[in-house]
Amino acid sequence: MKGDAVTKNAIGREPKILHRSDWASHDQLWKGDVQGKDIGTEVTVLFYCTDEIGAGPLWHVHPYDEIFIVRNGNALFTIGDKKIEATAGDILLGPANVPHKYHNVGPGSLETTYIHVSESWIQTDLDDPELMAE
Repeated sequence: MKGDAVTKNAIGREPKILHRSDWASHDQLWKGDVQGKDIGTEVTVLFYCTDEIGAGPLWHVHPYDEIFIVRNGNALFTIGDKKIEATAGDILLGPANVPHKYHNVGPGSLETTYIHVSESWIQTDLDDPELMAE
């Protein structure tokens, strides 16, 4: 059996590597994204890190499921009408078409990884009902 036959799968895809310089937006922190379409898969991965208490993305939605992985720190997620406190090691699901946001509640830094079940990152930013009520 030839080497190519061993490394290709049934649809002819081969292993692929992206180096840090291909995806990272910071040379030391885990910040950046890997679009699934760039590596030939239907999953996009985002990496986020912040030391700022209160920092995080605003209210938004995706047309696909998103999996949140808290790697370090503490966060408050709002997913639809639910508020969920999450800490290092917790994994949450943000269902497709359900608005969500999160922020670092401290102490210290927050490091997260997000798995978007899509070949590309599609996000619609929304007006935050909590901010509008103030």
